[in-house]
Amino acid sequence: MNLPWKQLAVYFSLVLVGGGIGGSAVLLGSPYLLTRSRSFQELRNVTVTSPTETVFSHPIRGSIEVAGNDKVNFVAAAVQRTGPAVVRINATRKVANPISDALKNPLLRRFFGDDEQQIPQERIERGTGSGFILSEDGRLLTNAHVVANTDTVQVTLKDGRSFEGKVIGIDTMTDVAVVKIPAIKLPTVKLGNSQNLIPGQWAIAIGNPLGLDNTVTLGIISATDRTSAQVGVPDKRVSFIQTDAPINPGNSGGPLLNSNGEVIGVNTAIRADAQGLGFAIPIETAARIATELFTKGKVEHPFIGIEMVDLSPSKKQQINQENRLNITQNAGVAIKGVLEKSPAEKGGLRPGDVIQKVNGKAVKTAAQVQKLVESSSVGDILHMEINREGQIISLQVQSGSYPQK
Repeated sequence: MNLPWKQLAVYFSLVLVGGGIGGSAVLLGSPYLLTRSRSFQELRNVTVTSPTETVFSHPIRGSIEVAGNDKVNFVAAAVQRTGPAVVRINATRKVANPISDALKNPLLRRFFGDDEQQIPQERIERGTGSGFILSEDGRLLTNAHVVANTDTVQVTLKDGRSFEGKVIGIDTMTDVAVVKIPAIKLPTVKLGNSQNLIPGQWAIAIGNPLGLDNTVTLGIISATDRTSAQVGVPDKRVSFIQTDAPINPGNSGGPLLNSNGEVIGVNTAIRADAQGLGFAIPIETAARIATELFTKGKVEHPFIGIEMVDLSPSKKQQINQENRLNITQNAGVAIKGVLEKSPAEKGGLRPGDVIQKVNGKAVKTAAQVQKLVESSSVGDILHMEINREGQIISLQVQSGSYPQK
């Protein structure tokens, strides 16, 4: 088949550009929406304590009518309680058109005359995610990546009603966002407790995978306190719940439920290569972040500025060799690096110190230290007990606010 030179040039440009984006293009620029994905950016890990105050309520509105026979099990009952409060979120945004940029290349422009129709510099991308209703007046929680780079989204309820939602705030470090829709007397979820989860307990996920509304999947809690580094998303400050309940693109932002239908986590499809593995943000973390976003519009994360590592005999030897340190312990939390002009440096922490306690609580892993730091507020004094070459030293470190990029 013979093709005109100009058409061949367009095909050629598509091949060149496709070589860079074909395998990793994602809807909405996010690795979590619908098809073709890529993993997160990078960051650290952390969990948060339960909020003492919230700006939303979480009652179960209405009665649950469950037939009195063995065909209606606990999963069906849990879904009936929570399903009406799970929503679909459709987001659209403009992104740069790579074809337009590619055709600016003089080698490609030679095939086109000045009278050729210009290729748009921007294109519209669309994606679908999930969310759930926190309060009767329309406050929703979802993942940050679902609504990133857009001010408004389309929110569709299970009963078919649709509203334009306003994105109130986004926290990329925990991947939590909040949205408000103009409605009242809405069905709401009931928040549970993820602090005492045990592997083997039931886990129920509800969401809109691949745009299939109110899809329910069932599994168990596979593990808890998975650090961001373990999960492969070191740019997030979250200790994840791991489940084998299938969580697919489009599930992002939907609730993970316990057997009573209470929300224990926020599903996030963070690993495209995960087979039989799903991850969720603990509800205590998500609820605290949501409260701050609704009240302040932003979140400040406590920060001290150290690089930590869990010690083992082999890790100790490696760190000592690479960093010219003299760590003697075979277990514990070693400080591998201290940022210049950071709260840690100002407080007297040094590379090679091994953290024993934070605010009087013994710590054995970097994840425990991170949790205790994150559970504090910016400006709090952290009392740290460290082992420095066999000598126990007490230091005070005033946490700062995590630097914004």
